[in-house]
Amino acid sequence: VCNFMSHEKCLKNVKIPCSCIAPSLVRVPVAHCFGPPGHYKRKFCTVCRKSLESPAFRCEVCELHVHTDCILFACSDCRQCHQDGHQGHDTYHHHWREGNLSSGARCEVCKKTCGSSEVLSGMRCEWCGILAHAACYIIVTPECTFGRLRNMILPPSCVQLFSRNFSKLHCFRISENLQTEPDEDDDVDGSTQGSAKDVQISTDSSKQTLKIFDGNDAVKRNQFRLISIPRIAKNEEVVEAALRAYYINDDQQEYELQTFTQQALLSDDVINRNDAVEDSNLGSVFRESVPEAWIIRAKPKDEEVIRIYPAWLKVGMAYVSLRVNKDSTTQTVIKEVLPLLGRQMESLQNFKLVEVLMGSKQVQRMVLENQEPILNRLKDIRKTSIRQMNQTRFYIVENSKSIVRVNLFVGGLPPQLSLEEYTNILKDELAIKTNVVSVSHVYQAQGAVVLKISCFSEAERIYMLVKDTTVNDKPLYAVVIPEVMASKIPQNCCPLLVFVNPKSGGLKGRDLLYSFRKLLNPHQVFELTNGGPLPGFHTFSKVPSFRVLVCGGDGTVGWVLGALEEIRHKLVCSEPSVAILPLGTGNDLGRVLRWGAGYSGEDPYSILVSVDEADDVLMDRWTILLDAEEPAEGAENGVAEPEPPKIVQMNNYCGLGIDAELSLDFHHAREEEPGKFNSRFHNKGVYVKVGLQKISHTRNLHKDIKLQVDQHEVELPSIEGLIFINIPSWGSGADLWGSESDNRFEKPRIDDGLLEVVGVTGVVHMGQVQGGFRSGIRIAQGSYFRVTLLKPIPVQVDGEPWIQAPGQIIISAAGPKVHMLKKSKQKQKK
Repeated sequence: VCNFMSHEKCLKNVKIPCSCIAPSLVRVPVAHCFGPPGHYKRKFCTVCRKSLESPAFRCEVCELHVHTDCILFACSDCRQCHQDGHQGHDTYHHHWREGNLSSGARCEVCKKTCGSSEVLSGMRCEWCGILAHAACYIIVTPECTFGRLRNMILPPSCVQLFSRNFSKLHCFRISENLQTEPDEDDDVDGSTQGSAKDVQISTDSSKQTLKIFDGNDAVKRNQFRLISIPRIAKNEEVVEAALRAYYINDDQQEYELQTFTQQALLSDDVINRNDAVEDSNLGSVFRESVPEAWIIRAKPKDEEVIRIYPAWLKVGMAYVSLRVNKDSTTQTVIKEVLPLLGRQMESLQNFKLVEVLMGSKQVQRMVLENQEPILNRLKDIRKTSIRQMNQTRFYIVENSKSIVRVNLFVGGLPPQLSLEEYTNILKDELAIKTNVVSVSHVYQAQGAVVLKISCFSEAERIYMLVKDTTVNDKPLYAVVIPEVMASKIPQNCCPLLVFVNPKSGGLKGRDLLYSFRKLLNPHQVFELTNGGPLPGFHTFSKVPSFRVLVCGGDGTVGWVLGALEEIRHKLVCSEPSVAILPLGTGNDLGRVLRWGAGYSGEDPYSILVSVDEADDVLMDRWTILLDAEEPAEGAENGVAEPEPPKIVQMNNYCGLGIDAELSLDFHHAREEEPGKFNSRFHNKGVYVKVGLQKISHTRNLHKDIKLQVDQHEVELPSIEGLIFINIPSWGSGADLWGSESDNRFEKPRIDDGLLEVVGVTGVVHMGQVQGGFRSGIRIAQGSYFRVTLLKPIPVQVDGEPWIQAPGQIIISAAGPKVHMLKKSKQKQKK
């Protein structure tokens, strides 16, 4: 049925479930979260166990890989990353996934290698990462302790998310703009072409190829599987081959094949993409020829045995088998099941029977009507699709009033309004029903609110509507956010909140997002292009102690630190420490804190271990107030409003003059052709080219600005660029201040409350500093600066450049120092 291979001597140890019975062994059905199809080298499909050559799917949360046409047969056994409203359990079992291990993988039990690049082999726990052979993993204790990263993982039992109507991509906030290829409803063609690859269409004239449909649903979507059989095959052989194509190992006596002529296809007006018209003419010429398309049908039965799963049992695969006949209804089934579960004293009205379809992409629940005949229900499912019967279960559930709480984060609203004004905007734009929707949190400075919704369909409606709504020409956005139950977090657990900017640094962010979702709980990983840092901080607002990892360039780090500053008073843990995974071009802050010059593909697991072992250090942050005094140029009649003052936060450095001008030219080049700027090497090349064009220019910056340090006027030497530095790294790792001691100034530190002021005489001087041959001209050191601009001058703060009109610039220390994580020095490994 599923291409499983084994040595004869090993057969007795085989504990791997076959694809046809795997669905029945799932404890809690959890649907997978498939991203766009991609090419995965040296990986194998979990369903048919063959290698993935063509584009295939992988789950963004667990390591399931699957062919496009096998996706329908994948089992809904993804990791359970949150409690979905029903009762959860606090002990965690290993979540085993077979195969696709690295070649150096070693078994925890027998210490021999257990990975393979030839076949699907070896087992890995999706939570703690423990590896074992298929024969050895049975010996491992079933409880999972989450392994080395246990203190950083947000335990699934602490996270609650009512996710019924939302697709998995929405629940895990995976942005759909990555969905370039067809979405889940369009994979119809994929499955028709894909299924053909398994059966080599034989040119052998003794064989014939048949199309097999497994029910009415497959006919509608034109999804068939091909089987190749001898021309003189018996009827039973054809039925057996057809069942095997659909991973069904029932007795073939219970099934029959119905012919399915192309005429029928046309007359039923079913979507038909296979040029059926020509075929049907052929069919009428050769009367004796075998019809090429068949449907598997189940023979009607007078009675059947069904399994009923009790939904309140915490663990174990316990179910009750029950024989049903044509008189059995939902009510009689409940009546017979309760005594078997020791609940005979309770009233039937307190229970309902729920039919659950465990699809690989969505788990669908449906409550059955009291008088519904059960045999008819089974017949309908089989008529729709024989395969679906394998993935359908019946649960007996208590009729408790379930409370629904969906939290939606809605951003992009006008800032600084009151709760009432926000509610009115939402009423006008989204027509929210105030009886089921309430605003639970307001973030005025950012123009964002959190909605608490007690009705699934209303939550889904608002979510979909927000995408197409703009307020004051600004599009709104919505993010589904989970609820973290802080009281359940273990004492020594300090979960890591991960922010990834997928646009930084050569677009490595996409792979990092996948790796961190896989290693941690996906609910602690946030994509910054999907609503910025605020949804992440809101989700963690009640967590007593957490750390932050920012994956991106220095600009991204500044963005997250700025958001943290604004929302700090609303967090229980108001001063989380921040680590950096540098993805940008310069990465000066990352260098100073020992996180390296830029991410170059290190193992994400070892990065998380380094974050866990990192040391806490403090760092100054600075506020820059830019106040242009003169009216903006180009105003009518020369009379205009002066520009309002602008406030900018600074972490690394602020440059005036030549340094900012190069940054500005680079910025313009990147905006014109963003597609070219996807490698650090190219980015630096453009910087050099821009610099060479400026070599001959001489300007006298010192004549155009005045500088005051701590209330004292400072005379400037003849320079072209003035730079204020907070950290001992500038322009991708150069030491601008220099290392030689100087009794006029203190040795710079990142937490001394002082900024260093340095001058450069031009592009050549900057190049020499970059090369390490010279340092800048030391001008001053202080904690309060006033710069007066006499004419428009380019300014850049942490890599963000612009032209600043004449006026005052005041630089002073901002609020409390921030806690950063500095990578601890590596001990030499023996």
